[in-house]
Amino acid sequence: MSQPWMLETPAPPADLRIPYGDGTYQFGDLRLPPGEGPHPVVVVVHGGFWRAKYDLEHVGHLCADLTQRGYATWSLEYRRVGHPGGGWTGTFEDVARGTDHLRALADRYPLDLKRVVVLGHSAGGHLALWLAGRGRLKPGQPLYVEKPFALRGAVSLAGVVDLERAFALRLGDGIVESFLGGTPEQVPERYALASPAALLPLGVKQVLVHGAEDTTVPISLSAGYHARASALGDPVQLVSLPGAEHFEVIDPRAKEWPQIVEAVASLL
Repeated sequence: MSQPWMLETPAPPADLRIPYGDGTYQFGDLRLPPGEGPHPVVVVVHGGFWRAKYDLEHVGHLCADLTQRGYATWSLEYRRVGHPGGGWTGTFEDVARGTDHLRALADRYPLDLKRVVVLGHSAGGHLALWLAGRGRLKPGQPLYVEKPFALRGAVSLAGVVDLERAFALRLGDGIVESFLGGTPEQVPERYALASPAALLPLGVKQVLVHGAEDTTVPISLSAGYHARASALGDPVQLVSLPGAEHFEVIDPRAKEWPQIVEAVASLL
């Protein structure tokens, strides 16, 4: 399979690259649509199996497309496996801090904080749903913060939404064990706090978009998650894309792209 063009083509530059912390990877790319605003916001979390070698550049294409459609986009970089502090717990701390930083950004830029959704691809789909559900964490647990930013909804694109299942399937050459620092038997509490499937019900609207032919992250993860979330009363929708593999969902030139745009619009 040839590389998707998004991975090889520089994205249109962001309007601003803004740090949300002091670390090398604690920054986000902000793109603002024309007009006075305040604009609805899509927080974007890139994928790459949480590995250091994959950064936020490739999702700049979808961010630029969404921004042309009237959404401000805030694309998060974060520490990953291979970076000091990446994985458990730094990756989670970074995306949480980056999302909470929207409050500070809204003091300077015309952002509508009542209309914010999170969208993530692959490992970023995992982090997007985790961000939507982290309000379920309790005081004293790792990664708990008192008032996490409230999201209107979450879009998971080919998301690794169930970490125990992803571990069992050895997705990404067994990356889940490296990401969480052990197996489900060794560190069960980490899986319980880190996996969106374990945090259900999230109490937030969710749309899971998944290519039916995805061999990188099988659609069975989203299907199983959808069944469990629905049974627990969460407002969750599963959109299966016939014939699509892993990268169509982040390709603004793909025939499937309008369904991703529709998923975002449905939450706002």
